[in-house]
Amino acid sequence: MDLQARLQAATKEAMKARDSARLSTLRLIGAAIKDREIAARSSGGEEQGLGEADLVAILSKMVKQRQESARAYEEGGRLELAAKEEAEIGVIQEFLPRQLDGAETAAAIDAAIAELGATGIRDMGRVMAELRARHGGQMDFAAVGPMVKDRLLN
Repeated sequence: MDLQARLQAATKEAMKARDSARLSTLRLIGAAIKDREIAARSSGGEEQGLGEADLVAILSKMVKQRQESARAYEEGGRLELAAKEEAEIGVIQEFLPRQLDGAETAAAIDAAIAELGATGIRDMGRVMAELRARHGGQMDFAAVGPMVKDRLLN
């Protein structure tokens, strides 16, 4: 079952179960997807809709936004709002691919460097592009960037 179908099925299940917190988050996801579809259509995009990679990118962005909000709420002493953001993160992450752990990330970086024959910092862009193509949605590229840079410098 593709991601969009899973989201629609989960929304229906949440409606039937009267799970308002989950339903609210699923509707936010649906709205974000609709916004992206409309933006793609108005900018001359095709009518075929969004691909899996686009949907994963939307969900990843939503998780990142909520992590920043939760951090801000915690710093401001608003723990109930931080908990709500964390709950939304949990729902959104159900639909994202499994994140690679540290060892798997290191192995993926080494494999990409070896395949591309990267030897220096000038090859960092190529390595990052290769990692994004292979493991989009499975890595936090903000954390992977320094790891790639370190491997290329040593």
